[in-house]
Amino acid sequence: MGIIQKQSIRSSVFISLGFAIGAFNILLLFPRFLPPEYFGLTRAMLDIALTLSLLCTVGSLPVIYKFFPFYNHYLTKEKNDLPLITGIVCVAGFILVMFGGWVFKDFIIRKLGKSPELATYFYMIYPFTFFMLAFIWMESFSWGLKMTVISNFLRETAVRIIGTILILLYGFRFISLHVFIHLFSLMYLVPAIILLMVLVRTRRWKIAITWPSKVTRRLQRRMISFGLFIFGAQFLNLLAKTNDTFLVFGIEGLAQTGVFAIATYMTAIMEIPQRSLNSISTPVLSESWKNNDLKNIEHVYRKSVTNLLVIALGLFGLIYLNAYNLASFLGKEYAQIGIVIFIMGFAKVIELGTGINGIIIGTSNYWKFDFYTNVFYTIFSLPLNFFLIKSFGLPGLAVANLIS
Repeated sequence: MGIIQKQSIRSSVFISLGFAIGAFNILLLFPRFLPPEYFGLTRAMLDIALTLSLLCTVGSLPVIYKFFPFYNHYLTKEKNDLPLITGIVCVAGFILVMFGGWVFKDFIIRKLGKSPELATYFYMIYPFTFFMLAFIWMESFSWGLKMTVISNFLRETAVRIIGTILILLYGFRFISLHVFIHLFSLMYLVPAIILLMVLVRTRRWKIAITWPSKVTRRLQRRMISFGLFIFGAQFLNLLAKTNDTFLVFGIEGLAQTGVFAIATYMTAIMEIPQRSLNSISTPVLSESWKNNDLKNIEHVYRKSVTNLLVIALGLFGLIYLNAYNLASFLGKEYAQIGIVIFIMGFAKVIELGTGINGIIIGTSNYWKFDFYTNVFYTIFSLPLNFFLIKSFGLPGLAVANLIS
């Protein structure tokens, strides 16, 4: 647990700092300077780009997490073709997604009738998706090299600092709202460039123009099967978690999306220790499965359950005690936020109380189980979210999250 504890603590510091900056942005700057519908637009763009960027990977990221230790062990960086293969897959996936968006553009815009601002800036989803895709692709290699601190700093802190700079530039009229939306869609450009420079300077990673290697020839069938199954599970899981945002701006409009975004952000604070733990645990668990070190896996799991549950309960209490003060501070448009935070926070306690079980299953030989459970989860949550938000609004959506 030495490296896990060390890097988890460091990552938690940066993630906590990022959440503090994000709270400053979401609770103070964005509501103050942006109309509610444009605040909701930024949240909608973020969730759509996150969903599409994962779709573009077509299963290449879980392949990196699980098989990068094999490539590192048996190949030099000059003969390691995993970056080249996965990079080609990601680019091909982005081209397909962009083509699909162009073909179905009119249909999608018609479905965004209650969100005309999103229809107006729909084209900015593509650069947002591309640079986020580039970042998460390189981030997966940084995790494999156990460089989780820098990647967590860039994802959780640097991105939010960029958001702060952009909203202040708009708030003090240095840029127009139109320019702000365009720059907001490019916020992952700088973190992606920095992460690329960091990876190259390690001298342990490069895009080697060589293919196929002996490891690829030996493992290609297993990698394809594993990647597609885990990709399906991850995408379904992400869709089940982000479809609520899509439903909010599709049914309730972008103004309510802003309310839901703040409630989601407040409960996401509880995920800080889990995020840092997941990033460093992934390569450690992959290595443990490779060496069949079940004792270490059990040790890591027990520690994760104990620590995350205690932290989750403490954070839940602190957040809920201040939920109604937050509603009073934000104004009457956010009156429902207290009950939404309570229900969604309780759901987070349940999730964190199971530790890093998902990472353990995903890096094991039982990874198909993750796919089947996520299929069930998605099939169950989509109609439940739709029915409850139509019937009860945002509190209904929070209940659907808890039940799922």
